Amino acid sequence: MADPSSYRPRPGDIPDSPGVYRFRDEHRRVIYVGKAKSLRQRLANYFQDLANLHPRTRTMVTTAASVEWTVVSTEVEALQLEYSWIKEYDPRFNVKYRDDKSYPYLAVTMNEEFPRVQVMRGHKKKGVRYFGPYVHAWAIRDTVDLLLRVFPVRTCSAGVFKNAARTGRPCLLGYIGKCSAPCVGRVSAEDHRELAEEFSDFMAGRTGTYLRRLEKEMTAAAEEMEYERAARLRDDIGALKKAMEKNAVVLADATDADLVAVAEDELEAAVQIFHVRGGRVRGQRGWVTDKVEDVTTGALVEHALQQLYGEESGDAVPKEVLVPALPDPAEPVQQWLTDRRGSNVSLRVPQRGDKKALMETVQRNALQALALHKTRRASDLTTRSRALEEIAEALGLDSAPLRIECYDISHLQGDDVVASMVVFEDGLQRKGEYRRFQIRGFEGQDDVRSMHEVITRRFKRYLAEKERTGEWTDGEDALADGSPGALTEDDGRPRRFAYPPQLVVVDGGRPQVTAARRALDELGIDDIAVCGLAKRLEEVWLPGEDDPVVLPRSSEGLYLLQRVRDEAHRFAITYQRTRRAKRFRAGPLDDVPGLGETRKQALIKHFGSVKRLRSATIDQIREVPGIGHKTAETIAAALAQAAPAGPAVNTATGEIMEDVEEAPLQATTSDAGEPVTTGVPDDRRGQET
Repeated sequence: MADPSSYRPRPGDIPDSPGVYRFRDEHRRVIYVGKAKSLRQRLANYFQDLANLHPRTRTMVTTAASVEWTVVSTEVEALQLEYSWIKEYDPRFNVKYRDDKSYPYLAVTMNEEFPRVQVMRGHKKKGVRYFGPYVHAWAIRDTVDLLLRVFPVRTCSAGVFKNAARTGRPCLLGYIGKCSAPCVGRVSAEDHRELAEEFSDFMAGRTGTYLRRLEKEMTAAAEEMEYERAARLRDDIGALKKAMEKNAVVLADATDADLVAVAEDELEAAVQIFHVRGGRVRGQRGWVTDKVEDVTTGALVEHALQQLYGEESGDAVPKEVLVPALPDPAEPVQQWLTDRRGSNVSLRVPQRGDKKALMETVQRNALQALALHKTRRASDLTTRSRALEEIAEALGLDSAPLRIECYDISHLQGDDVVASMVVFEDGLQRKGEYRRFQIRGFEGQDDVRSMHEVITRRFKRYLAEKERTGEWTDGEDALADGSPGALTEDDGRPRRFAYPPQLVVVDGGRPQVTAARRALDELGIDDIAVCGLAKRLEEVWLPGEDDPVVLPRSSEGLYLLQRVRDEAHRFAITYQRTRRAKRFRAGPLDDVPGLGETRKQALIKHFGSVKRLRSATIDQIREVPGIGHKTAETIAAALAQAAPAGPAVNTATGEIMEDVEEAPLQATTSDAGEPVTTGVPDDRRGQET
């Protein structure tokens, strides 16, 4: 790991002007390319204290061994040069969108003597007109099949074309009128090229001209009583209209725009683009990228626009480009798009109307694309196996951790402290074995102590049940599915829940990891590995280590650990919110000084409602455990001063509990074994929400 100070240039040597910079590693490979309005100010940000850098940026500067720069005249030139160098060097720390080559295009090879219409993928070629991209190749073929009736352009391969020219016989499409058969000389090269131009113009959205021309020709043929020709023209018009109907009208006529939406999390981002031409969605495409550098949404948009229009011809850039967030700064990008198009391009965020509504649709597509990508990535057996192997290698385990348990603590400013345990086996969730805990005996924001208690309780139960063959005692912890926790299944085998994990993951850094390891050591358990994953820095902490393990951002192992951690956080916060919603507000009791939650619950449990408590005497109030004479007097005085309309209210439903004598507050048993007073029957306990 290199020390950035070893190759840091002197500030006076760096020009204070626009430019592009490159970081190189010890082998002189370019690992990062960036642009800046001021090279001096931008590069200074990389050479500050490593502790202040984002972990991804820190990894980049410690991997690099040198930095160099090139001065340009304007920010637009910097943008162009940055894109060129990213394409040339493919730096590992730059944003790289994947799946760009997977979408099919409708292409017209205007660079050939006899242009051909075909489906094409991959890199674009000079002299070829492209339309799309489309989601499916069959959608292109359906459209082409309709249009060949009106524009009989060649669609055959070079081999078929040469063979037909050699034999003097056209292919089947030539016989049925869906090809003008230039291979056998039925049409000249000039006329065939004109057909290809008209086909391209129609696909580009200039449809009204051809429809009006065909309608005039049909009317003229009918007036001249050439009914067969008029019928053919009528069918041609129908084919064109049917092809147009395949693209729904979403914006006003003549609107040309590209809409770009981004969905992202800490590790990945998905980009979706809708191409609208003539008010119709003519194509859709999407990319996914690993966020190997710390980038904003505006920066992701900028990289997407570079990739989208970097190699396109000028007519591929529309009049409007609508984005979810503008790059910073936006002016150079807008000027670059204007230069690419040759006329003004509007780059903006839609605020209202049809364009904003369509942008919301594109955003939903981006969210679905990201979710689908994650699902496919998680469900792939090879990927999961590689993730487990990477975790084992990074943590120094003897074998892959086939069972991983992750723990998280959740509370609201120290109140309602709960914990969750989620289980992943072979890289997949086992929701039937999730578990949740109430932290009793203390309150406050002490995640370390809470983590120690949770690990202790879970593995005390494991040690006890390991020696037992009977039933699992129903007690302080409940399964997430609400089952009482029987140790044996119907077939007599022990529950998988009683099995120990190979790896315990805690949500947190070194303090939480130390607490978990100490709990296991106190129980004499030394064959279970422990690690922690900190949210902010995505670093993996091991017990007794001063420095964390930093996994590559593209690591499948890090991706799996993050999924496990995020699932534990989701499950914990869901449980915490559920418990918080069930807590009642005890009306005037909330204002009694020194009266805590436990004694308020005891009072409500004893009397059933605040109304009955208000009518009780001081001696009757003293009968409640934990309530002394002075406290009883304080409670009676507070209730006497309070308005009679101060009811106990259930926060989950808003129901007033005081005025209904037949519906007293019910006491149920929590999954910590203690009675908990709630305003509604606790029929949701044990269910995941």
